[in-house]
Amino acid sequence: MARSAPRHDRDAGGPADLLAAKAALRQDVWTAMRAAKVARFPGAAGRIPNFTGAEAAAERLRGLPAWLAAGTVKSNPDSAQWPVRQRALEDGKTVYMAVPRLAEPEPFFALDPARLSEPPRKAASISGAARSARRVALADLSPVDLVVMGCVAVGEDGARLGKGGGFADLEFALATAAGLIGPHTVCVTTVHELQVCAAGTIPLTDHDVPVDFIVTPERVIDCRRDGPRPARRDPLGRPDRGEDRGHPAALYPARTGPARAGRARTGRALAL
Repeated sequence: MARSAPRHDRDAGGPADLLAAKAALRQDVWTAMRAAKVARFPGAAGRIPNFTGAEAAAERLRGLPAWLAAGTVKSNPDSAQWPVRQRALEDGKTVYMAVPRLAEPEPFFALDPARLSEPPRKAASISGAARSARRVALADLSPVDLVVMGCVAVGEDGARLGKGGGFADLEFALATAAGLIGPHTVCVTTVHELQVCAAGTIPLTDHDVPVDFIVTPERVIDCRRDGPRPARRDPLGRPDRGEDRGHPAALYPARTGPARAGRARTGRALAL
């Protein structure tokens, strides 16, 4: 029997039963991916899993109107979204990538496609970004057109489940408070089909950020529909644990900025 992966949410806020349900769901997805042999090195457990077909999912994302319209993309640094970052640079988009675990005083890499010191594939990796990108603070970022988020699991209603550290939600909340993410900013994720759950499967807290589109190697799921999005906690309140770690992004003083337009969620597959 495979050992359970270590939990990243030990000091996260929220009811214990909800945290336990999320942890169990993560473990189920990691186990399923391992059994199906679709998790790439170094494996799925304990991380945003890299997956077989990540390049095909990135290519499918490339055909979305939201992608074509975007000039600036903010992405997570995980390997699963490496092909997405590569294609963004190839398509002439500026890419902002969080330094892993937001662990530095300037917690973002800014990749300018016109100023790369190596090809987009290499520059889009974590090690390549350290060579090709400028290190910037939140205050130095421009408004973002498209947010790419990594997931352990994602529901057809747009509910997203990360690995439990809370960093993606914190990044989003801080960028919203700083006016960098607004009503027209689109959130997407690329995942394997085994990471997609039925609507209502993933329990949410009030600081969890849902996605607008789910892209797998096989399909696109549009999670948007008209209606109000549930109110979210003050973005600088207590988003899971990142702020507790005192990372530099949380020290940036917020200014009044547009909140994302509220929308309830459904799952609607798109043929591209």
